[in-house]
Amino acid sequence: MRKIKMLNRVSIDGYFASLNNANFGMDWFVHDPEVDKAVHESGGSMDTLILGRITYQGFERSWVPFLNDPNAPVQLKAVAEELTQMKKIVFSKNLKEANWENTKIINGDLLNNARRLKEEDGSDILVMGSGSIVQQLAEAGLIDDYLFIMTPVVAGEGKPLFQHVNQFGLSLVEARAFQSGNVVLHYELKK
Repeated sequence: MRKIKMLNRVSIDGYFASLNNANFGMDWFVHDPEVDKAVHESGGSMDTLILGRITYQGFERSWVPFLNDPNAPVQLKAVAEELTQMKKIVFSKNLKEANWENTKIINGDLLNNARRLKEEDGSDILVMGSGSIVQQLAEAGLIDDYLFIMTPVVAGEGKPLFQHVNQFGLSLVEARAFQSGNVVLHYELKK
């Protein structure tokens, strides 16, 4: 059975995004190419990406332009190409069409569709951003692995990652600290 893996940057006080929608809620992130490389290596093979509408639209606006930009940094272009090749499942009641290659919009039940995706053939499934999606999947016990990039910032306010989720346990798989102050934490769901 495929695993669902969540990847999110979080502030020390538990927010995954700021309230600044103009910058996709990423204005306090401390970017570090070494962290991105480590997360990519520890995440394993994934061929499907689950997103909510807001995260999908932000990703599409951010990553698609790198595909045809001859001046795009090699690393960013590689990420854009990898995301483009992944099957993107967008859960939305409002989004009617998607222009990004390999994207499917589902206006149905998230939990039943996630269970079905886990049973399909293929590599693991990734969820990024998409706070309400993460909250629903976490509450249902459908996320198998949690990868956090703990950013060395107390945000003070923002969008909490686990709002309205009951307590559940995790087992630490790996923890790595970086010169930038970021810490990558990889947990598995305790079963």
